Amino acid sequence: MHPQCKFPAVLVLAALLPATAGAAWQVISAEPGKRVEIDRASIRKEANGKTIAEGRIILDKPIIDAKTSSSYRIVQALNRYDCALRTYSTLKRTYFKEEGQFLREDEVKVQVEMPVRSGMLDDKLLREVCRPKPGPEAAAAASRTADKVNEAAGELRKANEALLQKDVRRANLPTPATEKPEREAKAAGETAAPAQSAPPTPPTPTAQPTPAARPPAAAAQARAVHPARPAIRAPRVLAARPDDEPPPAAAPTYTRIPWAYSGEGGPDNWGRLKPEYATCANGRRQSPIDIRDGFRVDLETLQFTYRPSQFRVIDDGRTIQVQVSGNSIGLLGKTYELVEFHFHRPSEERVDGKSFDMVAHLVHKSADDKLAIVAVLLEKGMENPLIQTIWNNLPLERNEYVTPPGISIDLTQLLPTERSYYTYMGSLSTPPCTEGVLWLVLKQPQQISPEQLAIFARLYPHNARPIQASSGRMIKESR
Repeated sequence: MHPQCKFPAVLVLAALLPATAGAAWQVISAEPGKRVEIDRASIRKEANGKTIAEGRIILDKPIIDAKTSSSYRIVQALNRYDCALRTYSTLKRTYFKEEGQFLREDEVKVQVEMPVRSGMLDDKLLREVCRPKPGPEAAAAASRTADKVNEAAGELRKANEALLQKDVRRANLPTPATEKPEREAKAAGETAAPAQSAPPTPPTPTAQPTPAARPPAAAAQARAVHPARPAIRAPRVLAARPDDEPPPAAAPTYTRIPWAYSGEGGPDNWGRLKPEYATCANGRRQSPIDIRDGFRVDLETLQFTYRPSQFRVIDDGRTIQVQVSGNSIGLLGKTYELVEFHFHRPSEERVDGKSFDMVAHLVHKSADDKLAIVAVLLEKGMENPLIQTIWNNLPLERNEYVTPPGISIDLTQLLPTERSYYTYMGSLSTPPCTEGVLWLVLKQPQQISPEQLAIFARLYPHNARPIQASSGRMIKESR
């Protein structure tokens, strides 16, 4: 499933107060056609550690509002940010005709935690919101951190010096303790050669490690202890530990490469791109899977409450995504609101080893934040009227929304008449690969024309995650 199923944080900003009521707006981004601002005075921490902030987008040209048939130029929002996990959710949106001219307000009933993508406008907002505020507490915290670092550095220095001296003794070389008798002997007129000109006693093969095994960093430490002597190549250490204790395991390293479907950011590397993507590599209930050997049982009928709805389309750089409202499904006494739907080519899931030309994933969320994804398999055939409407309104630029005025889509046109299904527990099929997602894969494929398929293929020839291990999960299917 595609986790970018969201309004960008900047476009879904909503507020509790009018745009002019006591806000000190600071410009975050200015580009042709729009300006993005944030009210730094509104930033506040919640008891759960998350951060609330207000922001807005100001458009150069007004947009017709489909709900009121009026126009607006300012969209203001109240968002909740999780600075540690780099996610956000929108609490409320407010629309203004002009500065201070209120049009309408939308409270977001189903709040979806969405990841923030690096390098995007969302990322600028997150960094601004999560930036530590200067003050006595921040200074005190910085001072405490510096003290701990200095203390740790001192202990590390002592441990390294102790091991260095131990290595020197093993190599049978003079140590600082031997220099005093040499100086005294020289002062008394003895003819002993100075220590720095005397060749050291040749070490035995077992007394000194091979020079090639000693890194240059430790050699620099040795020169600091014995400036007049040849460099002593001692092993580099991070802390003192018993000789028979193995070195600690290296901490995992992460990159800033954005996730993708190929190359360095491809599916094989998702778990190494960010700490929050680790589940992509080590999860036990990942999606998609090859659906086979399911239990044929009498499954509850899916209750689709879909109606003609206005929509908006975005090409987010990884798929075509459509956002709608006022649609839901019911299952086992629980209602899941439709958040968005998007497409993959080819289908991510397989059925008994068979792949399909495309798939549509309809992402739903319940009031208790549980996800249920309905998968509609697509194969070449007749033209699909709903998909054609979406293709007709594709945005000309990536990450820009198109909201066609006066046009609606009926999602029942995407559903097959026979609605038996497979079901299993899985995950998002894109980073962060969160598990605990209820998958509902409709058994009967729907058709898409070759021309419609070719349009998507020109944009995204391949945007499907490879099949994941089923790991003994139960799969049920309607009989």
